[in-house]
Amino acid sequence: MNPLSIKKLAEIINAKTIPGSAENITGAGIDSRTLSKGSVFFAIKGENFDGHDFVKQALENGAACAVVEKKITGIDDKKILLVNSTVAALGDLAKFIRNNNDYKVIAITGSAGKTTVRSLVFHVLSGQFRCFTAPKSYNNNIGVPLTIFDAPENCEFVIAELGSNHLGEIQYLSQIACPDIALITTICPAHLAGLKSIDQIIKEKVSITAGLKPDGKFFINGTCKELVDYCRGEKIDFTTFGTDKDCDIRAKDIDLFGDKSTFFIEDTLVTLPLASRANVENASAAWAICKSIGILPEQFARSMADIKPVDMRMEILKFGLVTVLNDCYNANPGSMKNAIETLSLMAKRRKTRPVFIFGLMGELGSRSEEFHTILGRQIAENRISVLLTTKGDSAIAARTAEKYADFDISIEIFENVPQLCDNLYKFIQPDDIILVKASRSEHFESVVDKLKALLTEQ
Repeated sequence: MNPLSIKKLAEIINAKTIPGSAENITGAGIDSRTLSKGSVFFAIKGENFDGHDFVKQALENGAACAVVEKKITGIDDKKILLVNSTVAALGDLAKFIRNNNDYKVIAITGSAGKTTVRSLVFHVLSGQFRCFTAPKSYNNNIGVPLTIFDAPENCEFVIAELGSNHLGEIQYLSQIACPDIALITTICPAHLAGLKSIDQIIKEKVSITAGLKPDGKFFINGTCKELVDYCRGEKIDFTTFGTDKDCDIRAKDIDLFGDKSTFFIEDTLVTLPLASRANVENASAAWAICKSIGILPEQFARSMADIKPVDMRMEILKFGLVTVLNDCYNANPGSMKNAIETLSLMAKRRKTRPVFIFGLMGELGSRSEEFHTILGRQIAENRISVLLTTKGDSAIAARTAEKYADFDISIEIFENVPQLCDNLYKFIQPDDIILVKASRSEHFESVVDKLKALLTEQ
């Protein structure tokens, strides 16, 4: 971040007070513990903390000034900028910084696959260019500004995720990031508590074009017909990617092997060491972006060959003789369907028992019971023989699977996740392949930790 006078900062964020300090700021952040000297500290109020309680600590640690929503007693007013909203001020500064840098921004949104596509693109492009991406899924109205703040001045590409659970969020983030390239990974039912329908989800995701540069490129998943129809109806220029024959940029001749896949881009064979058909679509999304930048098919294929899975996203783990598919970062109807199909395929190829340990798909609103019922039928169709879950709507899925199964199926419904973990030893057998998946709020990573402890002790 280029040095910026505090007076100029006050102008950018529309501060009510103009501090008397003549210092320049050289960075920005929200964590008083890790803030670099000379940075501006934004006091953000969250669910579990209030940054205003740490303003004094931030200044003592070397912050040049602090942006606050209320006056702080005992603090030198020369270093305080008062605003209506510190989150809005954070975004205003990020937008200013982005518009005063020459790097290009690649912005990725969608109902699933954002982090994986971001990681794939970064992996490929960083072999040819100076690239930056956030270490985690920084995809909201705080995370996207932090991504921009942390990007080195000499980088050529910033690769960012834009997430949303209510209307208007993607448009706001896009107008901060001002992308040169924007992409929608896929559309499926997710965040229905805030985004009430598929139509609203599509509208929200397509609003990523709100900040797209006039000469920017926009890619959408061509297998999502409703998305394609909407963009055509709105007369938005786009290029499709995916696995269907009608997609402009496609992965073709796909072979799925459970823990990996092969496919062709143009005439080049790609071996992707990631599980699931969804990751082939993710790779086709990454190829669309990389191709538009000038990466050759052979370069892309070489990069894909040594890609590593993102933590907790169809991550294949080996605990003794047992294989665990750790996909517990999040869950929605689309990603659940994909994960179950992958579990079934891997179990058939290895001729072993599929075990599904799962929890609630969150934020589905009034349609939660409906989608968990559909999940149950999909479990039965894919002949998953062991189900372990917890009470609530996830139990609806287990009972529905039991109802429709025409094979021996075993289900167990526990009071909560700790009880499930305490009883795992009763159900797991050598050579099992186990899928662990639930919405992030269910904290099913504790199930993976318990499996690791249990199976590596043997």
